[in-house]
This record gives sequence, structure tokens and C-alpha cells, in this order.
Amino acid sequence: MAAGWLLYGATGYTGELIARAAVSRGLNPILAGRTPERVQRLAKELGLEARSFTVENTTAVVDGLREVGLVLNCAGPFSATAARMLQGCFAMHAHYLDITGEIDVFERAQSHADTARRAGVVVCPGVGFDVVPTDCLAAKLKAVLPDATHLALGFDGGGIPSRGTAKTMVEGLASGGRIRAEGHLTPVPLAFRTREIDFGAGIKKAVTIPWGDVSTAAWTTGIENIETYIPSSPRSIQRLERLERWRGLLATRPAQWCLKRAVDRAPPGPSAGVRAATRTYVWGEARNAAGAVRTARVATANGYTLTMEAALAVVRRVLDAPPAPSYYTPSQIMGADFISELPGSSPIAIA
Repeated sequence: MAAGWLLYGATGYTGELIARAAVSRGLNPILAGRTPERVQRLAKELGLEARSFTVENTTAVVDGLREVGLVLNCAGPFSATAARMLQGCFAMHAHYLDITGEIDVFERAQSHADTARRAGVVVCPGVGFDVVPTDCLAAKLKAVLPDATHLALGFDGGGIPSRGTAKTMVEGLASGGRIRAEGHLTPVPLAFRTREIDFGAGIKKAVTIPWGDVSTAAWTTGIENIETYIPSSPRSIQRLERLERWRGLLATRPAQWCLKRAVDRAPPGPSAGVRAATRTYVWGEARNAAGAVRTARVATANGYTLTMEAALAVVRRVLDAPPAPSYYTPSQIMGADFISELPGSSPIAIA
């Protein structure tokens, strides 16, 4: 397998953060993306190789991955990039990582575990804020309550989303909510369930969201009932309930186009000052059939800072000491304590 690694989506908000941090730490990725001028400009500034290709067809991806041993895909929404990039990685025997939080991307990657083994590669989507902190808490809770039948996970974080994250959220509104119930991914309405949760900074009203852990935490733990939450004001919950009535319209191509155009006019993401000043609180709760409950909490850096740190740590691990070829969740490669080892994170507290 080739030794070099490639960062796709390098000129996006999160991709550029990762590219700059990589160089500062002696990691020298090949920078890649779909717009030649932007990729070449950043690569020249950082003293790195640049490549430009799109993911509209697998042939272009395969050609773009020559002499590459690992890909970190940072180009979201990953509904548009992950499938063909993954196929290119299988063809070129390159490990595949990304920073998605999209349920369907995780499910598709899991379905290719046998293909990954035959190709001799590691497949591990979600090596950023989506889903490293919650995946680590899921693994911890499974260890302290091995017979858990229900798992709830969530986070409380501030700051504006990047454009890529916001576009994924736009797609998510059209798809509605999802939970895992009795082992099956189950569609539910937006704002399906609310509850009071202390994520780590006081009790807040929270609402279910279709977070990636309804897929990944099941793979990590084997728990068959999983829900994911974020704090939300009563007004925001009411807004989601109204949007549920219009969800069919939100799914149409014109509506998606208009909403994503509006995202393109927003700032690219939070400033360095906002990232430095913003903490994120992550929570998990496991429950067994007898009614025993265990909780876990961890405080972390801002989600984008955490993504940068976590993604580079997983890149280094997979390049230096990859596990056996297959599909993995982040905690399965890095261990349940991985989140606490990242800069800005607290130890995991179990109660």
C-alpha cells in the first residue's frame, strides 16, 4: 500500500483547518478538491502537492488516488461524496476515513465491511465531532452496564455551523428524524421526543435529532434501542413540529436548492476566537431491563477544533499501526478513552 495520504475537501472550512494543523505537526497530506485554483493556492502556501478531481464518477476518483495509502474525506454533504470515494479507495487499496455524521453514510460503509476486508483496507467514517465523543461514551457505558438495552446520547455545543454542516442539516430536515428501535433504524417525526437532560452545564430541555450514533453506537455496543438529543428551546421545538407538516415540500429539489443557496451566503464557519471560547458538553445514558441506569459525561473543545484534533490522530494511527482490514467506529480503533486524550477534553465522568 502506498505511504502517502490525501485530504479531500481541503479548501472547505474544516478541511483547511485540518490541512494547516497537519503541516504544523509534520504530516504532509496531498491536498485535493474539485476546484483547481483554490486547491493549488492553498497547497502552494503550505508547500504541499495539489490534485483536483470531482467525485461524479469513480474513474476520476481512482485516477486522483494514485500512490495514496489513505484518504481523509472532508467534503460534505457526504451523501454526495462518500460512496464514490469509498469505491475509489477499494479499487486503489487505500484506507478510508471521513468526518461525516450522516446516518446513511455510516450504514452504507458498514454494508461494505466484507469488501473492505477483501481490499485490505480500513474503513472508519465519523472521525470528527461526528461521532468521536458520543461513540467513546457509548463504548464506556457498554463496559459499565454490559446488559444495557437502551442508550441515549447527546451534546450541548455553541457556535455557528460551517457551510458543509449546515447543508447536511438542510438535507436532514427533509429526511425527518430517526431512532434505533429493537435493532432497526426507525423513521420518526422531527421533534419526536423531548426530555430534560443535564449535558454537563445544567438541566436543559432537549429534543431528539437524527445523529449518526443511531447507526454507529449500535455497531460499537450492540445495544438495540438508541436515541440522540440536543438542547432546544420550546420555541425551536415548536418550529420543528411545524416543519414536520411541510417536510414533503422540504424534500423537493427546488426547496433544497433554495435552502442550500442561502447557506452559501452565510459565513464559512465560526472564527478562531469563537472556537477557542466555546466548550461542548457530551452526555450519555444506558439503561438495562431491570431499570439500572448509568450516565457518562465529558466536556470537550469546540466541535470543529475537536474534529481537527481527532481526525489527525486517527490518520496517524491508521498510517502507523492500522487494525485488521474491515469497517470500524472511532472508539474501536482508538479506544473508549480517546476523547479524553484530545486537547481541551476532560476525563470521562461515569455515574
